[in-house]
Amino acid sequence: MTEHFKHCQNAACEYFPCHKGVDQAVFNCLFCYCPLYFLADCGGSPAWRGLVKDCSGCFLPHAPGGYEAVQQRLGLAYAELRAGIAPRTLGQKEEE
Repeated sequence: MTEHFKHCQNAACEYFPCHKGVDQAVFNCLFCYCPLYFLADCGGSPAWRGLVKDCSGCFLPHAPGGYEAVQQRLGLAYAELRAGIAPRTLGQKEEE
């Protein structure tokens, strides 16, 4: 079975590549809008500007292995939800 579903690239996009730091030959556009954005602890490397999450310096979903990383983190979030544990999402204040 092929795994072509894990990668797509739109080099014709006017924003390509939207994140610097990933080799354009392997840059993955599959998660153009990261499905982990709503999680405060997404597993990536976002910067925080107050309560605003800035993902412009993160390339986790766009680099090799990004598909697996996104699926693993989503699986964990859904497992927590099934266990009755609400994930820490954006907009919540940090623990004092």
